[in-house]
Amino acid sequence: MSYVQSQSSKAPSPLRSAGALQISPELIRAGCMSGATLPFVIEANNVIDLIEWSKTNRSFIETELLKAGAILFRNFRLMTVDEFERLVETVSGPLLDYSYRSTPRTRVSGKIYTSTEYPPHQSIPLHNENAYSRSWPMHLWFFSIQVAAEGGETPIADSRKIYLNIPAEIRERFERKGLMYVRNYGSGLDLPWQEVFQTASKAEVEEFCRDAEIELEWIGEDQLRTRQQCQVTERHPRTGETVWFNQAHLFHVSRLPAEVRDYLISTYGEENLPRNVYHADGSAIDPAMLDEISAVYDRNSVVFPWQEGDVMLVDNMLASHGRKPFRGKRRVVVGMAEPNQQRN
Repeated sequence: MSYVQSQSSKAPSPLRSAGALQISPELIRAGCMSGATLPFVIEANNVIDLIEWSKTNRSFIETELLKAGAILFRNFRLMTVDEFERLVETVSGPLLDYSYRSTPRTRVSGKIYTSTEYPPHQSIPLHNENAYSRSWPMHLWFFSIQVAAEGGETPIADSRKIYLNIPAEIRERFERKGLMYVRNYGSGLDLPWQEVFQTASKAEVEEFCRDAEIELEWIGEDQLRTRQQCQVTERHPRTGETVWFNQAHLFHVSRLPAEVRDYLISTYGEENLPRNVYHADGSAIDPAMLDEISAVYDRNSVVFPWQEGDVMLVDNMLASHGRKPFRGKRRVVVGMAEPNQQRN
């Protein structure tokens, strides 16, 4: 039996009885776990080919995904990365490259990547993938191959609730003033531009930035600075719902540990930090507002323990995701599909 609990709760909450939601005799049940609106859980009763099942139940998957924002497939005994890749393509279509990167990942096979390769002791705050840019994948897929001895969960949160629960004065200020992300590459402090843009050609980088409306500046022989104005909120193209959709609470310099932040600023200067974010007019963002936003994410976080073979599908606009610290070996791979681009 699987469980979900909020980050602040101690007691596990069992899956609600499926009742009318049970969609076929092969499934134990299908429904949300009690006390949580996501993820929607589909759990198999016996050996079922998830790829074949998905072909005939794609409409059901799409409907429940738009309601809950995330679906957890459990006990389907998916075994290999190749099977996972075929499942993604069956439901979501062709996989996407991980381009304009912000975190280190390794290609596992085809267009399947490792989850973000940050040290195990670090948390990754809840966020929507590529929300620091003006294009992003609509579907994220996670495949749990090896479960950590301790921790390593992938918390998720409803982006509609995040939007509604952020204090109105903060939400209004962010929506009115917009956001501008500033990134510096080539100093050895973060990903090199060659990895971020997946090319060693400056001409190709310039073309990408021109198409994506990213302001670009070469500094010296091999350093690059980019600036891009991006969305604060977005309207989901299918549901019409407004979601909080940015990464200000990840990119802002105040999110770094104080000793790291002070060292970087004193050594390199704020203008040369690997990444930072401002309001679109270049004015500073009040860190206290980001504290409030992070607290909203924490209060709305839903955490469940991975089981080996679990697959989770996330609508990247309707739900954010993160990572808990862990001990031992952990292997979760990721696929991205269905490109979407901000509409002007």
